[in-house]
Amino acid sequence: MDIKEIQNLIKFVAKSGASEVKLEMDDVKITIKTGSDAPETKIIQAAAPIAAAPQVVAAQPVVAQPVAEAATPAAPAKSDDDSKYVTIKSPIIGTLYRKPSPDKPVFVEVGDEIKAGDTVCIIEAMKLFNEIESEVSGKIVKVLVDDSTPVEFDQPLFLVDPS
Repeated sequence: MDIKEIQNLIKFVAKSGASEVKLEMDDVKITIKTGSDAPETKIIQAAAPIAAAPQVVAAQPVVAQPVAEAATPAAPAKSDDDSKYVTIKSPIIGTLYRKPSPDKPVFVEVGDEIKAGDTVCIIEAMKLFNEIESEVSGKIVKVLVDDSTPVEFDQPLFLVDPS
């Protein structure tokens, strides 16, 4: 993995809104943390089997920049009943998983009470698993996507009753 690919990965993670991403391959381990006052990126690249010692490369901190609004197709008309609910939308493109692993229960079900910051699902993008956290407290009233399905940027995922 060269420095250009690492820089592109850092930019992608910053735009995705994920707070922490870990990537491990045969000879490279990368941890990218964002969302704190002093964002930190650690990149540890083990040397090829021929080399003697691992290298440690320090990268510039990730600074999230606002993303330009993308033109999205018009959403289907919502019924009047749904207007009182808050929609949790996908911040990135990827594959949505409702469970942390196949043998674990789903993060949230219809009727569950959630708080701001609770993980509601995981979206896999480019082999990185991003926990999607709720920005609102309330009760899950509707799940709009199935497990293991592809999702688009800004696609509605859950309806939450904030009352």
